[in-house]
Amino acid sequence: MADLAEKVLLITGASRGIGRAIALRAAADGAKIAVVAKTDQPHPKLPGTVHSVVEEINAAGGEGLACVADIRFEDQIEQAVTKTFHRFGGIDIVVNNASAIFLAGTEQTPVKRFDLMHNVNARGTFLVTQACLPLLHKATNPHVLMLSPPLNMDAKWFTPHVAYTMAKYGMSMCVLGMSEEFRSDGIAVNALWPQTAIATAAVQNLLGGDEAMRRCRTDQIVADAARSILIRPSRECTGNFFVDEDVLRKDGVTNFDQYRISTDGELLGDFFLD
Repeated sequence: MADLAEKVLLITGASRGIGRAIALRAAADGAKIAVVAKTDQPHPKLPGTVHSVVEEINAAGGEGLACVADIRFEDQIEQAVTKTFHRFGGIDIVVNNASAIFLAGTEQTPVKRFDLMHNVNARGTFLVTQACLPLLHKATNPHVLMLSPPLNMDAKWFTPHVAYTMAKYGMSMCVLGMSEEFRSDGIAVNALWPQTAIATAAVQNLLGGDEAMRRCRTDQIVADAARSILIRPSRECTGNFFVDEDVLRKDGVTNFDQYRISTDGELLGDFFLD
């Protein structure tokens, strides 16, 4: 079976949460991973830095590279890509995981929050992908994976938080356009989104605290689904809006309790999925 051994991954927002989980799953295969995130020093309220994740990657069997970068800034993205190239000689896979969230209505959304979400989610995803393309063109099985939802124009996904939905859908629109743009070049561009809420800092801090966390799945389910996508032939797998549970069911996984934080209570559904 194919795996990610010796593949070079650049993962944004990889200092914690889903990005870290994807990095560690790839490391178990023996991948080389550029950990791209802003967190250089420990945060008082959030776990993980680029350096701590690199240590975990190395311990798991991979090779990590710390790239401190804020993807709102083009020069910092270019520095991270150049650093990755000098260390590993190329880039095979880009995982656009970095994302900003602010859940509020139109009148309650400050302009600085609107700008942050669009600059990180839509613009940052575009710029990171753009910067990596020269190296992806040289890779043997190149993939770009966005952690973004299927496009669904039902007003109910916009009404409570128009600015956030616009910013996340900006990432998904990159999938829609880029998958066709680079199909003939053999560069796969896909999206992945969780079926249920995932136990991350966003859930803890924004969506209900400990009670909500108990009704989540772990980030391992997204990491396992991401690996399944990223080992597929890039010319045969592009333009898809994958959902983690569907990916793993097709791989033969039947025990999803292994991913639950707690078996008590009903799982929380995630946004953007009917």
